[in-house]
Amino acid sequence: MRHVLMVAAAVAAVFACSAAAQTSAAVARAQGMVGERFDGYLGYARVPSSNHVRSQTEAINIRRRKLYTDLAASRGVSPQEVGVTAGCTLLGRVAVGEAYMLSDGLWRRRGAGQRAPVPDYCTGD
Repeated sequence: MRHVLMVAAAVAAVFACSAAAQTSAAVARAQGMVGERFDGYLGYARVPSSNHVRSQTEAINIRRRKLYTDLAASRGVSPQEVGVTAGCTLLGRVAVGEAYMLSDGLWRRRGAGQRAPVPDYCTGD
């Protein structure tokens, strides 16, 4: 139950970030340039050509880091644990065509007909 509450709180906080700040990153995600990583942060699957995309992506990651740190302190766990836990849910929301990185460090793109990328450690298998 503790795991479920931590995921819910982390993901709700991540999606509470302003929509305006996520606009450039959302376009870059749809293009497969920016993607979700297993650790709960955004990363660059391809080098963005726009400074605006880089700055918006970094701004989102800074907010996520603060949220993970704050939540970790209140739950008595590490920020990394919160990030990886949030990453499980965020990876499950990767849309077709978007890039993502699992813990092996390789970038992939979700193809049509493929299930959302959810690592085994996220499901308890």
